[in-house]
Amino acid sequence: MAASLYIVVEGEDPGYDIFVNGRALARNEDSLDRLASRLRVRPLLDFFSADQNSMALLLEQGALNPDWARNLPEPQWFTALEGLVSVRAFIEFLGSNTAAFGSETVPVLSELKEYERVLQKAAGRGLRWHLAASWR
Repeated sequence: MAASLYIVVEGEDPGYDIFVNGRALARNEDSLDRLASRLRVRPLLDFFSADQNSMALLLEQGALNPDWARNLPEPQWFTALEGLVSVRAFIEFLGSNTAAFGSETVPVLSELKEYERVLQKAAGRGLRWHLAASWR
């Protein structure tokens, strides 16, 4: 089962496409976490928050205990600018160090640029966001 880290923007419809693949980022989360420490920025998973929709997907996929999912805390939301600090630091580093993640550098960099596009639009609209995960 392939994991994917995707962006959830607060509200029903942000007025633009928020789709990001997120599979390469999920595969390389440990490497990105170490890179965040090196670059002194927040790791991507600091922006993770469980929301009802992502938990409903996990329940459908049989990945969660239904009792646990009923007692979820309210989702946490982050400003787009907070996320952009980390995403842009990763983009700058990987753009200059194209062998940093071996054959994964190009797909990771591509997905980070998708994140940057979505977060820039969220920032322009004053919308908050968080990361969620899917295992499909």
